[in-house]
Amino acid sequence: MLHAQGTNAGRRPKRYSESSVRLAALRAPHPLLSTSPQVPIELREGPRDECGVFGIYAPDHDVARLTYFALYALQHRGQESAGIATANGGHIMAMREQGLVNQVFDEQKLRALVGEMAVGHVRYSTTGANSWENSQPVWRADRRELALGHNGNLINAVTLHTELRQSGVMFRSTSDSEIIAALLSIHPAEKLEDAIADVMGRLEGAYSTVVMTKDRVVAFRDPAGIRPLSLGMLDGHYCVASESCAFDIIGAKLLRDVEPGEIVTLTEGGIQTRMGVPATRRSLCVFEHIYFARPDSRLDGTVLQVARGKMGEILARDHPTDADLVIPVPDSGNAAARGYARASGLPQDDGFVKNRYVARTFIQPGQQLRKHGLRLKFNPLPEVVAGQRLVVVDDSVVRGNTTRQIVQMLRDAGAAEVHLRISAPPIRYPCHYGVDMSSQEEMIAHGRTPQQVADEVGADSLAYLSLEGVYEAIGGERDTHCDACFSGEYPLGETDAEQGKDAFERALPLARV
Repeated sequence: MLHAQGTNAGRRPKRYSESSVRLAALRAPHPLLSTSPQVPIELREGPRDECGVFGIYAPDHDVARLTYFALYALQHRGQESAGIATANGGHIMAMREQGLVNQVFDEQKLRALVGEMAVGHVRYSTTGANSWENSQPVWRADRRELALGHNGNLINAVTLHTELRQSGVMFRSTSDSEIIAALLSIHPAEKLEDAIADVMGRLEGAYSTVVMTKDRVVAFRDPAGIRPLSLGMLDGHYCVASESCAFDIIGAKLLRDVEPGEIVTLTEGGIQTRMGVPATRRSLCVFEHIYFARPDSRLDGTVLQVARGKMGEILARDHPTDADLVIPVPDSGNAAARGYARASGLPQDDGFVKNRYVARTFIQPGQQLRKHGLRLKFNPLPEVVAGQRLVVVDDSVVRGNTTRQIVQMLRDAGAAEVHLRISAPPIRYPCHYGVDMSSQEEMIAHGRTPQQVADEVGADSLAYLSLEGVYEAIGGERDTHCDACFSGEYPLGETDAEQGKDAFERALPLARV
């Protein structure tokens, strides 16, 4: 729904009057809302992409359309909802809805989102239910009006939420992103940047954030730099995005990463930067290199397609096997499979055809088709795999449910042997910083050796890339990355599950009392 927000909100065109009911509900001072979303069929059991953010200040450009295409490039980071907010003449207008970017926006809606600047967001619900209230950008108008998009997870969300409610601040969602928005919206500082610097001192966890007021777009990043955030330039104007692939699609140039702890302001006067809080131990999520970020994005100056190919080469060097053919689990295993084939001298082929039009579906297949659910996404090719000793390359195994089905599908298609090679170490610990992973008890590698995992999923063998192999492939060091999901060593010093991504959601029933 389109929300015309600002001092002239009551004058919005009649064709958008349907949104007034929802907007009025959002402005009403009531306890936290909660909805029970439909449960989709999960066609991938691996870690879920967190969120993607984008911001731009570019007068005389169609900022809504630029933001739309940037979000399209960032769609892999979140498929549950999408939103764009623009500011024009001191008024903020926002649209956000559940669905993919091209489902939420059409030509008419983009034309209505006029302005000199914009922020956008794609979401996967790491904190808060998959409901419209939790979609972003978050809009608030307490002391100052703003629209905010956030990628990450606050590990002190429960404490901050309790403090704000006790001081009379009301919330409309169950997302920790609104906590950041509320802290900035109520802050007494005249300058937004001063408010951000003060609020950053109260936030704990991961937060790559873009916020827009009536005259500026400001981006800021947590002092550990856990989630990525990049700065770009388009025709003399500046933009920020979770990944550099968003710049490519709109013709912008990647300038650099936003530094951990840095505040970057985009205004009519250009760009200003300052440090909001001192940077701590740099802890970029290493799983961005392995899986989350798009292959054509750059992290730390490296194109990820190249790094993932090296992961496959190192995997072949460290874990060779007698086999006939290398196949990837598409698309996440493609680059590493090519690397494995290069290093091993084995031929590579496509053992699966992937249906690229399948996303998260809410249509239940019925009991008769349920056991074939994965075939909505993958279909094996017997003519390729029958009689072959296969090396099957994928990026990760978490619960093992999908992997077990993939192995069985290949067996049914006639594969003689199935040897799994995983271009990441075994995942044994949950993420507290904005990635949706299973609980430790659900993780198939928890308490099991690689051969026990292979037996569990029905493979002849299974081998993981070592953590040392990951850092060799990306040309990085452990002391500048977070690898807690592999090592259990959390860079912010906490390991308490009560501070994890579900803590805020679990605490909400108590907050409503």
